[in-house]
Amino acid sequence: MKVIFLQDVKGKGKKGEIKEVPDGYAQNFLIRKSLAKPANNTNISVLEGQKRAKEREAADILAEAQLLKIQLEGENVVIELKEKVGPDSHLFGAINSKKIADAVNVQYGLKLDKHKILLDNPLRALGEREVPIKLHPEVTATVRVRISEA
Repeated sequence: MKVIFLQDVKGKGKKGEIKEVPDGYAQNFLIRKSLAKPANNTNISVLEGQKRAKEREAADILAEAQLLKIQLEGENVVIELKEKVGPDSHLFGAINSKKIADAVNVQYGLKLDKHKILLDNPLRALGEREVPIKLHPEVTATVRVRISEA
């Protein structure tokens, strides 16, 4: 009997796969425990529709990330941060990814998740730096951050 797996079943199939399994196993275990459903024409067409919808959604998310990258990497886009500075030009405290995300939101009105900012160590000195931001698994933007004295 052909079934469409609704969940991953170890050693048998992954979610969304269509496979041939023994009739008794399908009826008594997979279908009864809602791990699979019979692979008839209706269920197969529903599965294909769901796959197309997921592909469209993934394409929309990718396009959105690429648009955000273009906005963040614009020629005149510089994130300005003003901090208190000690006598040796070192900051009191540090600039972390949360401060950068908040500054992007305030200065340019773009929502940015602080977890997407790839900052190895907090910034602790004055000047301009380039900070990478992973917007999508396929899209990474680089923004310029300028730290100046308050």
